Amino acid sequence: MSELVFLQAAASALWRRLRTLSRDQRGYSTEAVVVTALLVALAIAAVGIITAKVISKANAIQTGG
Repeated sequence: MSELVFLQAAASALWRRLRTLSRDQRGYSTEAVVVTALLVALAIAAVGIITAKVISKANAIQTGG
């Protein structure tokens, strides 16, 4: 669960940065692309972590066979 807390904190920081950038339009497009790419990378990492945990739990279920 600590991985998700870290990812949430990082996403929150990136979101705040993106909101700050939206107020200042100079250099917005380049930084917005970078921040968006980082948010996408964090989302992919979160999905990967959740998927790995779900698969791990599913493999631990005994089916009696």
